[in-house]
Amino acid sequence: MSALERLAATIAARAGADPESSWTAKLLAKGPEKCAEKFGEEAIEAVIEAVKGDRARLTSEAADVTYHLLVMCAARGVTLAEIEAELARREGTSGVAEKAAREG
Repeated sequence: MSALERLAATIAARAGADPESSWTAKLLAKGPEKCAEKFGEEAIEAVIEAVKGDRARLTSEAADVTYHLLVMCAARGVTLAEIEAELARREGTSGVAEKAAREG
């Protein structure tokens, strides 16, 4: 099991935990909109570190973004397996072609 799979499993397991004892449970208890807001905040922090060029800080912020992405998706019932299936579906397709297919 990869670290990403373990993280997704931990998020799923903590969804029903006491919000006072789990950050994940606390976020999920606030609803999908708050989870999305938090993901956006973390994404902005990652962008800032990418622009600054600080690799260590970018790595840390990228980990935060990944966690909050999975929490946001979990809040809407989207699993890591579904995300992986979508990525697999797109494999071998040019990004330009894939984007054009979505727009059409």
